[in-house]
Amino acid sequence: MVETRTAGEGRIIVAGYAYKFNARSQNLGGFKETILEGAGRDAIERDDIRALVNHDPNLILGRNRAGTLRLAEDSTGLEYEIDVDERQSYVRDLLISLERGDVTQSSFGFSVLPNGEDWTRDEDDFPLRSIRAMSLFDVSPVTYPAYLSSESKVDKRAIDYAASLVSEARQAAPRILADVEGDALRMRARILNLRG
Repeated sequence: MVETRTAGEGRIIVAGYAYKFNARSQNLGGFKETILEGAGRDAIERDDIRALVNHDPNLILGRNRAGTLRLAEDSTGLEYEIDVDERQSYVRDLLISLERGDVTQSSFGFSVLPNGEDWTRDEDDFPLRSIRAMSLFDVSPVTYPAYLSSESKVDKRAIDYAASLVSEARQAAPRILADVEGDALRMRARILNLRG
């Protein structure tokens, strides 16, 4: 699950679940996969993890070592929070996509540690890989997730905050326009006085 919310002083946080425990992935090319509880616990402390848009390293949202990405495994899965910066154009684009519901899911980049996986077959006799231990590279709000159980959305508080900014701007616009018109009239009068 991914959502956005405000965190005081206009800060916006994108948050969600990169994976949920014991959920099944889609067919990954001849096998399915599931993440077991605790699989990423050590990685959260050990690894240098980025938050990206669609796993694109050019579109970095945050980083755990910079303190702009926070990660934790809870009873559901791997939860993340990213302090995003709206000065970045792709952050604004992502927030719009989340608000509209065009981006609704998350993903994660990882590698399996030695002896960190088990192979079995599921109830349909399809190969199933269970991940017990991994290294993590990134978490990402994504367009096409491997795990359909991941979710993303815009938190209503962020939408309300954006609406309040628009409302404030609309209320301030006539006052600003009047100030500009007043300044223009005063400047015109000065110019006419200098000529006269």
